[in-house]
Amino acid sequence: MMKIKTGKMLINIYMQNLNLQLRRFSLWSMKKDPDLEAALTRNRRWIINNQIKNIILRCPDHVASVNFLQKKFKTLDLQGKALNWLKKYPCCFEVYLKDDEYHCRLTKKMMFLVQEEESVKDMQETVLVERLAKLLMMVSNHRLNVSKLNEIRRNLGLPDDYLIRIIPKHLDMFRVVNYGGRKNSMEIELVKWDPQLAVSTIERKSQKQGCKPSFPCSLPSTWIKSWEKFREFDSLPYISPYTDPGHLVNGSKESDKRTVGLLHEFLSLTLWKKASIMKLGHFRREFRLPEKLNVLLLKHPGIFYVTNKYQIYTVLLREGYNWSELVEKDPLVVVKEKFGELMQEGLHEYNRRHHMLNLEKKRKKGVIVMKQGENDPVHELSDEDNDDLGGIFDPEERKRFYQVLFEDKGP
Repeated sequence: MMKIKTGKMLINIYMQNLNLQLRRFSLWSMKKDPDLEAALTRNRRWIINNQIKNIILRCPDHVASVNFLQKKFKTLDLQGKALNWLKKYPCCFEVYLKDDEYHCRLTKKMMFLVQEEESVKDMQETVLVERLAKLLMMVSNHRLNVSKLNEIRRNLGLPDDYLIRIIPKHLDMFRVVNYGGRKNSMEIELVKWDPQLAVSTIERKSQKQGCKPSFPCSLPSTWIKSWEKFREFDSLPYISPYTDPGHLVNGSKESDKRTVGLLHEFLSLTLWKKASIMKLGHFRREFRLPEKLNVLLLKHPGIFYVTNKYQIYTVLLREGYNWSELVEKDPLVVVKEKFGELMQEGLHEYNRRHHMLNLEKKRKKGVIVMKQGENDPVHELSDEDNDDLGGIFDPEERKRFYQVLFEDKGP
């Protein structure tokens, strides 16, 4: 009897914890937007293969062994065999056997796009400098830890070598400091405040339209209560993210208004008008963000779209998209979209060959293959076969998720 009671108690405790987690996950629930979900789907393959591309470019002679890439798969939140993944994109990655070991290098088409991307970065240097300056101007003490900046540098379009490629050329704007004296305490500090840059996207649009600063709202007209809440929020005076928030009371309506403005401005500076909520949480002190950032974002569904596509919690700026396409495409985005097209071309060819091989195997085994009707669906392989992304359901990722976002020790 004692064992039965103990078992029931354990079950009750488990169910209570499960309900607690479900309630927490419900904080993230937002009505799905098919167009914005489609935009994230297109980006998913590109993000992974772009990271693989960068790893290969950092290797001697731009060649990496497949075994080396396999070890990197865990950091890319990928499971499965690296060799299988690389073979899915023959237009991007060239895999060959040397000394009984598989190696990988970028194809000529891929190297051409790499050179084009570098050329665009050179031409966009002034834009990148302004983008970095605006970011530092929003930070409370106008300096940012290099390690933290590295987490979002690609969101902003900054090259990996920005510390030696951009900073030394613009010492009138930035300087590298290390007040802590430790290797991990190196920071980028803003040297000069430029009042012309201290104008947010919201303020710039209002100046053109000749009206007071106001947030755009992308909500269906049937969402009456949400519209009422938005109008009440928007009726408060706009507070620029470039002003000192020291006089604002944490948790007040005015403080929330400034935080929404800061998040809006930050997302406006990114290439794809989106960011990982977990990474945003890393800048809580620098941007003076609230502890429950997710709650604040979900209060404003007309401005932000929150999703957990692929178990990665992401916030998108609604006004940055028209259906599933970016309204304004940065020149870097245009080049990166060419990369995506090249990936898709290779994936289509891989799927076609794989489909033909499967048919041939079935014929050899004596399996009768029925002629496919015109209306029958063609079941092709996708890039998701046998290569699962990690995420919130991975124990380690879930632990990090709870520590960062919920200040919890995890389930």
